[in-house]
Amino acid sequence: MARKITNFSDLVQRVTASCLLHPLAGVQKDEYDESAEEDEEEEDVDLEDEFEMINPNSESHAPPRVMELEMLLSQVFDAVSSMKRAYVSLQEAHCPWDPDKMRISDVAVVAELRRLGLLGERFRRSVGGGGRIRGMGAATVRQVVAPYEAAVEELKREVKARQTEVDNLTEKLKTASFSDRSSGKSKGKSRRRVSCTTQVAAAPAVELFEATMSSVNEASKSFTSLLLSLMRSAHWDISAAVRSIEAASSTTTFTDSIVGPTHAKYALESYLNRKIFQGFDHETFYMDGTLTSILHPDQHRKDCFTQYRDMKAMDPVELLGILPTCSFGKFCFKKYLSIVHPKMEESLFGDLEQRRRVLDGYHPRSQFYGEFLRLAKAVWLLHLLAFSLDPSPSHFEASVGAEFHEQYMENAVRISGGNGGSKMGIGSMIVGFPVSPGFKVGNGSIIKARVYLVPKNR
Repeated sequence: MARKITNFSDLVQRVTASCLLHPLAGVQKDEYDESAEEDEEEEDVDLEDEFEMINPNSESHAPPRVMELEMLLSQVFDAVSSMKRAYVSLQEAHCPWDPDKMRISDVAVVAELRRLGLLGERFRRSVGGGGRIRGMGAATVRQVVAPYEAAVEELKREVKARQTEVDNLTEKLKTASFSDRSSGKSKGKSRRRVSCTTQVAAAPAVELFEATMSSVNEASKSFTSLLLSLMRSAHWDISAAVRSIEAASSTTTFTDSIVGPTHAKYALESYLNRKIFQGFDHETFYMDGTLTSILHPDQHRKDCFTQYRDMKAMDPVELLGILPTCSFGKFCFKKYLSIVHPKMEESLFGDLEQRRRVLDGYHPRSQFYGEFLRLAKAVWLLHLLAFSLDPSPSHFEASVGAEFHEQYMENAVRISGGNGGSKMGIGSMIVGFPVSPGFKVGNGSIIKARVYLVPKNR
């Protein structure tokens, strides 16, 4: 957008130069001859007067018409500068999202466009009457004015497009509703749909937090499946990859004799969740040292819920296409580089193009990165909800070798005919490794941590 504004400035400068230089090119004045005959003297004086009117370097004072045009041109520059400042302010209002600032900036941009339109009308009137400025033909006037009119029309179209975009997003926010809890989590409990328009300042419901955590688990499983598929297509040794992942953690390692190839996806999902949830307890995932949640807790909770409401219905790809370096965009940059090692990416895709684009501040439009964005958005929304609740949910993770507690844990491996390893005998099972974290919510609710269980005697 800055580039468009710069191009507009160049356009104004070229038109200004044309306004000043074109009349001189249109005046064909013979060299004044002081020894001319008496019957040609009157014509020479008229030509001299005309030259002084259009020549800014003439020693005599500029005629009123020239002064009027100079003043008009000065006002055009002022209007363009004001419009540029208003347009930059309009862009800044998108991140962080500030509806009030956006509305004020939009009004300012439209006002400056109208001002430019009025100045253009004044210019057309000033060249009216005789149909042209002395020394400047009607065709020349149209050539000079045309770039101004084209630029104004282009800006009007762009403002209209931006306004349409804002209206569409506003409509989405008005019509979007929070998703119900998943069917497996909501049996025996009342379903709750919360309209965005009715929860501007209210704290979100605990059920909404639980439903969002279910979305996180679904996105995590989906991204893990895609990553595992790419590894197999690249002929990876999955068991060796699992051992490498376990060795990279600070926990006790389990060999592939415990985590077989069939269950390698749980070890991979554990790695992904450990990386993407790192820093979850801090209000910005430690991307900066902000302490707003401590200094202004009520306002911060309200802001987090508003951000959640604004972002809930948005496609993360479209959002980051407009605001690539917003807080969520920075979160995606950080987590992608943390999760996907350069050697992993080069092995899976044959090059480091996606990583280079991320390092350059862009978000690749690939299936792999799109699936990653789905997971990142789910975790980001969960984080916003966590800091919207009072008190904030505390997240916990089962440790390797811990006893299985059904109240706080669930087995990630589905066992036919039962859950949580009950068929296998709870007393004989321990935590092989955590798969996803759990949460303790303020009202006493527990969102169970998912774990991979192994026999205690191994």
